[in-house]
Amino acid sequence: MTVDPVLLSLVTGLVGLALGVFGMLAYRASEAKHSQLLFDDEPTLPEGAAEVLSIIGRAYVIVDAIDGVVRASPAAYAFGLVRGHTVVHDELLNLTARVRRDGVIEQEQLELPRGPLGKGTIILQVRVASLGAEYILILADDRTEITRTEEIRNDFVANVSHELKTPVGAISLLAEALDDAAEDEVAVRRFAQRMHKESGRLSALVQDIIELSRLQGADIVRKGKPVNLNTVIQEAVDRNRLPAESNSIEIVVRGTVDEPVFGDPDQLMTAFRNLIDNAIRYSPEGTRVGIGLRSRDGLAEVSVTDQGTGITAEEQERIFERFYRIDAARSRSTGGTGLGLSIVKHVVSNHGGEVTVWSMAGQGSTFTVRLPEMESADDAQGAEAQPSAQPTPQPDSKPEKKGGTNAQEQGVSA
Repeated sequence: MTVDPVLLSLVTGLVGLALGVFGMLAYRASEAKHSQLLFDDEPTLPEGAAEVLSIIGRAYVIVDAIDGVVRASPAAYAFGLVRGHTVVHDELLNLTARVRRDGVIEQEQLELPRGPLGKGTIILQVRVASLGAEYILILADDRTEITRTEEIRNDFVANVSHELKTPVGAISLLAEALDDAAEDEVAVRRFAQRMHKESGRLSALVQDIIELSRLQGADIVRKGKPVNLNTVIQEAVDRNRLPAESNSIEIVVRGTVDEPVFGDPDQLMTAFRNLIDNAIRYSPEGTRVGIGLRSRDGLAEVSVTDQGTGITAEEQERIFERFYRIDAARSRSTGGTGLGLSIVKHVVSNHGGEVTVWSMAGQGSTFTVRLPEMESADDAQGAEAQPSAQPTPQPDSKPEKKGGTNAQEQGVSA
């Protein structure tokens, strides 16, 4: 029997089409089954756990029976607790092992490396507990800033206690000596003078502690006002005239600040009084303390220059620390509390400025304070009316030269 070629071709085409459709359906069925398997493999957390974790506000990590990371928050990755699907720190794995073994919630404060490089650490309050029958939950709260603040406070209290012991102990001993030498008029006068000196030092220390505490809680933004820095400097100088004259030290002021600064005039006066007082204390008799003022690039600059022995590079990094003294014996003999420059730094920081120091052995030191000036009403109106009419000041223009061209010139050269 002869088969029609056309019919044969048609049958063959239909068979091929049927096979193609069958293959496509089989592929889709396989994909669906694979997706279902993947879905079935997703971790099933206890009901409501995911919602609670999303609003808890802490870093969290969920691990399975072999400590593989099932789920972790972005904060956990940011803290360096998790890398990929692995818990990084052995301390955390030890906690999960104990919870898995004992079934009891564990809680510890851990100081952990921040990352694989460097020496940075992070302090975490960690709580580890079972989550359902299969998983362990790690909750971590960053306590780094709080812990370090507490350490600073404890160090401050310890330093204050130590500093207070010296004048209090001296006054106690002098009182005993005074009692024993009641009939010796010369000794009584000498001990009384020493007691007066120590009580003055104690009073100054207490006052500086109170001032530093007040500065840390000050709100310059809400309570500040325009301040004429020229007037503040003049008052700070006047308050230091007597100790300067008693040591035959001349105070010379040059230059002016063009615009006011925004802040607290009492705080600024305290800062500059301390800065000038510090220069007087470390200046030899018969020398000069120079104070230079100028406006530059929207900043008010005030420099205080002395002709003392200078400050080493290592000490320059620490002189603004509380109770740090370059020469402890000399500082105590002159009545220094070790808080003056710390107060200066706090005040300047509160006013959005900076304080820097330049010093070289045998050439004295220059402390420079920079504070942002307020924009004058005329400048503001001119800038609004003619934004392109303001010329750019040139380096050799008069405002630039006012008060000197560098830190040494802003003060008074020897």
